[in-house]
Amino acid sequence: MILQALYALAQSEGLMEDPDFERKPVAWIVRVGKDGELLGIQGTHEISPEEQAKKNPKARPKRFKIPRQSPKRSGSKAPAEFLVDNALYVFGQDLREDPFSEADIRLRASWFREKVRKCAEETGDEGVSAVLALLESIAAGKERVILPKNCASNELFAFIYAEDVDRLVTDRQKVIEYWKRLRQQKPAESPSARCLVSGHLCVPTDTHPAIKGVPNANPAGSALVSFNTSAFESYGWSRNENAPVSREAAEACSTALNRLLDPAPQGSDGRALPRLHLRLSSDTVVCYWAPHAKSGDLLACLGALFEANPAEVGEVYRSLWRGKPPAIKDPSAFYALTLSGAQGRAIVRDWFESTVAEVADHLAQHFADLAIVRNTPKPKDHDLPPHIPLRALLRSLAPQGKDDAIPAPLAAELVDAALRGTPYPLSLLQRALERARAEIGEVDKAKTPLDRHRSLEARDARAALIKAVLNRRRQTTINYKEVTRDMDPTNNNPGYLLGRLMAVIERMQQAASPEVNTTVVDRFFCGASATPAVVFPRLLRNMRHHASKAKDDKRGAGTAKWLEGQADAIVSGLNGFPAFLPLEEQGLFVLGYHHQRHWLWMSKEAREKEQADQAEPAAARS
Repeated sequence: MILQALYALAQSEGLMEDPDFERKPVAWIVRVGKDGELLGIQGTHEISPEEQAKKNPKARPKRFKIPRQSPKRSGSKAPAEFLVDNALYVFGQDLREDPFSEADIRLRASWFREKVRKCAEETGDEGVSAVLALLESIAAGKERVILPKNCASNELFAFIYAEDVDRLVTDRQKVIEYWKRLRQQKPAESPSARCLVSGHLCVPTDTHPAIKGVPNANPAGSALVSFNTSAFESYGWSRNENAPVSREAAEACSTALNRLLDPAPQGSDGRALPRLHLRLSSDTVVCYWAPHAKSGDLLACLGALFEANPAEVGEVYRSLWRGKPPAIKDPSAFYALTLSGAQGRAIVRDWFESTVAEVADHLAQHFADLAIVRNTPKPKDHDLPPHIPLRALLRSLAPQGKDDAIPAPLAAELVDAALRGTPYPLSLLQRALERARAEIGEVDKAKTPLDRHRSLEARDARAALIKAVLNRRRQTTINYKEVTRDMDPTNNNPGYLLGRLMAVIERMQQAASPEVNTTVVDRFFCGASATPAVVFPRLLRNMRHHASKAKDDKRGAGTAKWLEGQADAIVSGLNGFPAFLPLEEQGLFVLGYHHQRHWLWMSKEAREKEQADQAEPAAARS
């Protein structure tokens, strides 16, 4: 089904209008004169509008339509490509750190030159003849080519005949016709199997084209379909005979997947296409598409929705952030493929099928589940994002927020649950609690405003994830009150109340000793959230001491008295201190602490307004 969906995407976007050619980045253009003289080498690198918006924009090679290249090229006998290749094959210059021997380098250059010679002899094309004359001069030592200083070993070189001005030699009519004849399957090859993708009788391809762009996979490309050992073969078939796919279908599927993984995809005619992938971690990416969608608006802004980027999300779909699906209903099929790279290979981590309309509904519920009050202060120069970005959610699960430490399985499962509308994995709750306990004191230890902002954002992100997991789990097996976005004074769950009490105790200590280095939260948060009966009696005794100290200062007397009232109201809702809290109630403890901490630092006017807003629905229900 994966290959059939990719094949449908290639057809719907016209990626295979000319199956003998493909669009690839060509970094360098070699200009050749009529008699084969080298007129110069110029780069095609340019900065796209998307890159210009970044702090450190990166120039990328321009894309050109070139003859379709080999499915996968590696090893000592890797063939040369036709008229477009890297410096090793074109000029006989190996730029790698571990170069081939001189004999091997000359051999590869001769392979490339021989392909050009055969084309020149059969077509008589003057552009190809000029390229051949240049290559022969280089081989004979008559012409010395000095490559650009910033040239990389894997970058492609293509040729332009001087009289064509800006048309590649591979775009000359005789060359196009020659290449198409060369690509035609031999008459002796009769169909021997039915293609699993198209359903047509075919000659199965020996090798599937390489997939590039999978993080942590082989940079040169990895095959999505391969049978590299006998353990994967059966019934006497060898290699890809076990899954017969025609060359045309294999090339269409790989072209579609490469387009999905491309950061700046283009159609076969060079038009820009929307980016349809989302990087989840250092080794995991999710691709999504709807080949027959009536409207591509949701697809085009899906990545921006997850990353909470309002500049790239249309007004119609901003309602998803408020938990309301748009009125547009599209029954077209929607697909999502999650890939990871490991040991140079591409691994299918998850496959998802649904409709565009269902995905929109599920996304609205996903954002509603994540909605929570934010303790992260608003920056001076811009507003906070309308939601916590996916990248911040995932970084909050990694030590010190490092991208390469984000658990790939959790990242994939989080996005999968968002798209499917299913419960989030319990492992997400476990990881969020683990990081919350480990990093609870990071905010106070922050040395710079940026570090403090990141620590607060990570706290908010973990609270949002915990809330989302708990609210979906209560719909299945767990019986407790739904957690709201803001503090809920009617939630009498012991874990939630104890978390609120922890925030009040912390605030009392701050009122008594504003300059204290180690707070009660730093020392006792882990124990209080796991074994309350052991920790809280001591914390309450200390709180009375802090209250007396705060009352000695006239400025803090009112605050201390108010906080004592808050603590008494919370304790009155408890039936003693539990010996331990199960996993879900530990999550509620974190949420109670998060909500109460936010509420305590609100202005008096804001608190009164929130209490009034909460009272209105209660009055309406009664």
